[in-house]
Amino acid sequence: MIPRLELPASRWLLALVALAFLLPGLTGHEPWKTYDAVAIEIISQMQRTGDWLVPRIAGEPWIEDPPLYHWVGLLFASLLGWALPLHGAVRLASAMFVLVALWLIHHAAGRAAASGQEQSAGATAAMVLLGSSGLFVHAHEAVPDLATLAAMCAALAFATHFANQAPVAGFGIGMSLGAGFLATGPVAPVAMGLAILAGALVCSEWRNRRVGLSLGVAVAVATLVAATWTLALAWRAPAQSAEWWSLALQSRGEPVENLRYYAVTAGWFTWPAWPLAAWAVWAARRQMTSPAVFVPLAALVLSFAGISIAGPAQDINTIALLPPLAMLAAQGVPHLRRGAESALDWFGVMTFTLFAGLVWLGYAAMTWGVPPRIARNFAKSAPGFEGQFEWWPFAIALGLTLAWAYVALFTPPSPTRGVTRWAAGVALLWGTLAMLWFPWADYQKSYRGVAQQLQSRIPAGTRCVARIGVGSAQRAALSYHAGIRTQPFDRARPSSCPLLLVQGSARHERDAPGPAWVKLADVGRPGDKGERLRLYRHRP
Repeated sequence: MIPRLELPASRWLLALVALAFLLPGLTGHEPWKTYDAVAIEIISQMQRTGDWLVPRIAGEPWIEDPPLYHWVGLLFASLLGWALPLHGAVRLASAMFVLVALWLIHHAAGRAAASGQEQSAGATAAMVLLGSSGLFVHAHEAVPDLATLAAMCAALAFATHFANQAPVAGFGIGMSLGAGFLATGPVAPVAMGLAILAGALVCSEWRNRRVGLSLGVAVAVATLVAATWTLALAWRAPAQSAEWWSLALQSRGEPVENLRYYAVTAGWFTWPAWPLAAWAVWAARRQMTSPAVFVPLAALVLSFAGISIAGPAQDINTIALLPPLAMLAAQGVPHLRRGAESALDWFGVMTFTLFAGLVWLGYAAMTWGVPPRIARNFAKSAPGFEGQFEWWPFAIALGLTLAWAYVALFTPPSPTRGVTRWAAGVALLWGTLAMLWFPWADYQKSYRGVAQQLQSRIPAGTRCVARIGVGSAQRAALSYHAGIRTQPFDRARPSSCPLLLVQGSARHERDAPGPAWVKLADVGRPGDKGERLRLYRHRP
């Protein structure tokens, strides 16, 4: 007889689900046109030049995020470069940060829970975080925000020790906030720090001299950690330091437009955490001054306000909302009405079963041409791609599907069954996609072929290549794959660079530089109908 799955999930089960979600597809595919390409190129530049202070893409300073994530990614690349390509080794840093975040939010929620509910609350918080829709893709990319995710989970975890280990808690909070600053800048750590400070003023459990002294320690440690890079950058590259502070302290985008964007984006990005957190706040409305409720709620409100004011409108910034939402959701799940609990549970089971079936159907079409209509659609979107059967990815995808069948059929009723099966469904869907579809996706999304074609058309000894409209991700990919570096086009001296690279539409060539230029190459990724990279040479 097949044994049933025991709930709440043990740490071992959480680890298995997390690894099943994080590892498939993490190291194999090339950098695509996302934040992933930029971070990987920055780390590649650090490895080539030995400059750890000034992040660069294609040789030019890229002062958007501080370099904590890049330092950790470079460490992974240095340790594992003998076995993996640089982009594959770097993304293992992402997996590490997500695993650390899951462990810390498990600890934080367990510590904040009522006696006897520690394991249930910890497992719920971890599963909710893992199952958040916004992490479905971003958890597998080289993005600095994953370091901030881990740092904010650490701050919440240390905050639960204020009552009995205040000095340790203060030091840990300071280190966490400083690390968050070194990952993505001040918005998330300032919001979390203000939430913890407000908790010390509002929550009676924290209003004592030890907590006050520990908050002073936290501020001092956070400032010291944050200053390590900022002072070094100011000493080494004053112009880049001034540019970074200007970007960090100014609002990008209209706050009202940003607010509208994040209100919509957070709705899907943080699903299913936000409805569970909302229910937790309602259920605990008479205990709002409890640190377990007040601090994550304040952090959520302040973080949302911070990303809306600071901008820009990018979904990746919404990651800052996930730790407090997961913390609150863990307190809401035990109080869910049976109908709501069953709705989440069966919606997840049916949704992930359906989409996993579609993944297998698409794989059969790509590999064996059955059904023919679907196979033609795949061929049309990636001209020239030929699917091949490989035992190893097939076996992993089949194993994940069988594991899902076990979770779906042999999980007993429990308050945590819905979030557990949701997280397992996320792992199933990502794992099967990564194992079965990534060769097709990589074929049409990678810039390796584009970079190599352009490189072959650049004459030997060319002193420089100008650019018009080439995006940062494209610049990063071209440099990473082929060492192509460009500089801004000087319209006052158009012939100062003999070559010009223009990014434009595949449907027209309205942005051509004019009759004084001869086109050398016109390339794009297979099936990409929205983008072409055209290389021109100036007539002597």
